[in-house]
Amino acid sequence: MNNKNLPWVITAVAVVALGGVLVAQKMGTASQRHPDPRPDVNGATVIPASNWNFEPIVRAYTAAAQNAQVIDGLYCHCGCKESINHRSLLTCFETDHGSACDICMEEVELAARMHGQGATLDQIRQEIDKQYGS
Repeated sequence: MNNKNLPWVITAVAVVALGGVLVAQKMGTASQRHPDPRPDVNGATVIPASNWNFEPIVRAYTAAAQNAQVIDGLYCHCGCKESINHRSLLTCFETDHGSACDICMEEVELAARMHGQGATLDQIRQEIDKQYGS
């Protein structure tokens, strides 16, 4: 290799390395966003589904209450953690926020369905990130 090409080779190596760092950070960010479920969480803190008359909302609040331990371990991709300081997807259903957000309702139903089929929390997180992550 002649010395004229050396700056180009160094630049190419640096670009590839930077790309690898950015990809690693992006991949790590999604999994790190998910909170650890609290050991004492149960559905008692979820607003009763009977507070609503609209079937999709009733299903979502029921799913949250019945699967609280799993739902508490999920990041909500609607952005409520950043905008209104929600701890986890479960927090959306401890308030009326979940009743007005399609993303929250879809995520909780997907998680409950997967949990009912025997999926692990990590598998549920991966699917939620795949479908709703950015």
